Amino acid sequence: MTKLVQVAVAILMQPNGEYLLASRPNGKGWAGWWEFPGGKLEAGESAEHALIRESQEELGITPTHIQPWIKRRYDYPATHDAEAKTVLLQFFFVYAWQGELQAREGQQFAWQHPRKLNVSPVLPANAPIMQALSLPPVYAISNVQEMGEHAFLQALKKQLDQGLQLLQIRESHLDEKALAQLSEQVLQLCAPYDCRCLLNGIPEQALQLGYQGVHLNSQRLLALTQKPDHLLVGASCHNRAELEQAQSLQLDFALLSPVLPTKSHPEASGMGWEKFGETLSGLEIPVYGLGGMQPEHLPQALAAGARGIAMQRACWN
Repeated sequence: MTKLVQVAVAILMQPNGEYLLASRPNGKGWAGWWEFPGGKLEAGESAEHALIRESQEELGITPTHIQPWIKRRYDYPATHDAEAKTVLLQFFFVYAWQGELQAREGQQFAWQHPRKLNVSPVLPANAPIMQALSLPPVYAISNVQEMGEHAFLQALKKQLDQGLQLLQIRESHLDEKALAQLSEQVLQLCAPYDCRCLLNGIPEQALQLGYQGVHLNSQRLLALTQKPDHLLVGASCHNRAELEQAQSLQLDFALLSPVLPTKSHPEASGMGWEKFGETLSGLEIPVYGLGGMQPEHLPQALAAGARGIAMQRACWN
C-alpha cells in the first residue's frame, strides 16, 4: 500500500512577485530537481507549525507573515532513488520572514519570475502551482457602461500604476466601431505595464483587435471543443461541471461566481466561501472568485483555494 505523506510547502514571495525555488539536495530522492521548500509534518503537528519549523531547519529563516493557500495531492512513482508515495501538499504564501536565507542542506536557491521560469527540471507536483502563480491575484473587469469612458481610462491608469497585471474588457453594449476604439486606447495604455488584456467575446475578435487573451462566457465554454491557439484563455463558470469543462480543455484559468451578493445580479444570494472552497476542491485549474468582491476578500479567496479575486466595481473606486 502506498504511504501518504503530508507536507507543508512555503512559497516565499518578494514584493516584485518573484518566488523562491530550491534544488533537492544530494542524498534525497529526486536529487537535483527544483521545488518549493518545505517538509513533512511530524506526528500531531499542524501544517503551519511544520512550515515554520522546516523553514528554520532548511532555510535559516522564521516566517512572520503566512497565508494558507491550496492543498494538492500527488502520486509519485517509484524511482531508482525513491520509493512510490502519495503526498498531500499544503501550500502557504510566505510574505515576510526574519533572518537571511541559508542553504542549510547544501541546496541551491533561485528566485523565479512567475512568467519566466529559468530552472529545470521541476518536481511534477509543482507544475500546476507554477501555472497558477503565472497569474496575478487580482483580475479586473472593465466597467465603462457605468463609469463612462473617460473616468474608466483614468481609473485604469491609476490601477496600472499600482501594479494591475490582468484585465478583462467586458462591454457588450458597445458596437463594433466603439469597441475597437476603446480597445485601442486600453491596449496602448496597458502595454508599458506588461498588463495582459482579455476581451470578453470570441477568439477571432480578440485576435483581430490585438488582445493577448479571450474570456469566454459559460455558453461559449460549454460549446468549446479545443482551446484557442495563441491566446490566454479564461472562462466564466457557475458550478463544478463548468469548471471541469474548463480544466479538461486546459484553459488558463476560470472564474467561479457568484461568491457573495452582487449589484450585477441582486437576485442571486451568492454561494458563500464554504461552498466556494468545496467546489474548487481537487481542481488544478487556477480559479478567481467573482461576485461582491472587495480587496479585503483576497485572503479568504486564497484560503479557499482560489488564485485570487475578480472585481468589476471595487477595483475602480
